[in-house]
Amino acid sequence: MERKHVATHLFLQRALSGADAVNALRPFYFAVHPDFFGQYPREREVNENSLKRLNGYLENLLKPGSRSIQPMKLTFYVRDTKFRSVSFVLRTSDVLSTVTNVLKSCSLPMEHMKELEAVAKSTQSPAEAAVPFSRPIKWDKSYYTFTGFRDPEVELQHAARVEPTLSMWLQNNESEATKKHNDSLPRREELKRLKKELCQKFDLADIWQRSWGVTHRRSQLQSLNRLAVQNPEAMLNLQYTVVFADQSGMNASGHVMLGTADVHHQWTKMFEQLPAFRILQQQTEWLKERISLLLGGTRVVHTERLGPVEPITELYGTLYTFHNNLISQRLCLHPRSLEGLNMILEGHSSPSLHEMGHFIIPTNCDPPKLRAFLQSHAPNARQRSQRKKLQAEEEAVMKMCLQSLSLRGLSKEPSVTSSQMILCCKRLLQQRSPLLLGLHICVSHFYSVMQDGDLCIPWDWKG
Repeated sequence: MERKHVATHLFLQRALSGADAVNALRPFYFAVHPDFFGQYPREREVNENSLKRLNGYLENLLKPGSRSIQPMKLTFYVRDTKFRSVSFVLRTSDVLSTVTNVLKSCSLPMEHMKELEAVAKSTQSPAEAAVPFSRPIKWDKSYYTFTGFRDPEVELQHAARVEPTLSMWLQNNESEATKKHNDSLPRREELKRLKKELCQKFDLADIWQRSWGVTHRRSQLQSLNRLAVQNPEAMLNLQYTVVFADQSGMNASGHVMLGTADVHHQWTKMFEQLPAFRILQQQTEWLKERISLLLGGTRVVHTERLGPVEPITELYGTLYTFHNNLISQRLCLHPRSLEGLNMILEGHSSPSLHEMGHFIIPTNCDPPKLRAFLQSHAPNARQRSQRKKLQAEEEAVMKMCLQSLSLRGLSKEPSVTSSQMILCCKRLLQQRSPLLLGLHICVSHFYSVMQDGDLCIPWDWKG
């Protein structure tokens, strides 16, 4: 009987497909789905990044012949009576254990796993086993009727119907934003002072902090300053850019990441490991060069959105797997035939071409299919690459907005494209609302007054 139980468990580990995993993680998705965090940009951004990394972890497990995978630390904000932060490390080597680990770590229901195990015992087709794991999920409407949960799709549609015009929203919220901004001025000044002092004292190239509130960013620098006072030797001559992120380490750009949930001991330990990270960084650059040689000069790059938070250990693992895949198939394009073009390795199901001209390639892309895609799309990629003018146009129109509308600040969320930002700014210049005078504006996908007086407006605001 015991042998039968072990055999069944081993079979489930092999047989659980991407579709089964999606089904099993429904309670988890409902608890952490970024669509429910529209008014909380920091929590939404953390969940979006962690979901992307979790999806990549599961996709690697679903690959035929997948071997050991590097442990991955994830942080999620889970919806309950209020938000709670949950951090855990994945060290699992199969889909079933991974799904179970995620649900248990977030203290979510497990009863439905029995039904899933029964499904997993049935015969799978190869096509089902290869279903890619992706974040967007549409559930049957009966799920919401039965559970009483709110349907995010319906909520978003309702929000779109009742969304006010920009002028009306500014009239209702401008005074609140101004008051919050004035209250935050001492915190902003202290934030600026701390950053300057830390950079000068420890020869830091820069300090990057994501779009968190001023109070949160100030507390991060205060914590780093306390470490500098307690253990100055640990920070001498760092000469790095420091990035506050969800975990400590080095990111894909070679910057030092300090986990905001970590204690000083963990930061100090990470500083001690910098020589090992430098070696890993060199090996990563070598792999990029080898891949470029095999792919006719195409360079592997990373997006600005992922660059600050993607650990270099994960990037190295991705490059190592991709390089071995190319070598095993002996794929080699004509030297310099694709020189000047860029590509990003991501967990997409099929290769695609971005609006800015870089290729987006799945890590497990079939080499012959990859060759055909790169060669057939190279002319279009070169044409789109000329769109660096688009970035220049974006910078120019943002500068014009700042000056013409007398804004205190203008920024955008990473998910807003250059084309969307240009359109938004041009419309703002046409409207020239006097209510914008002296405000900090962040172009996003929703309306919100942040705790420090910054105003988020959707890029496609109604006139």
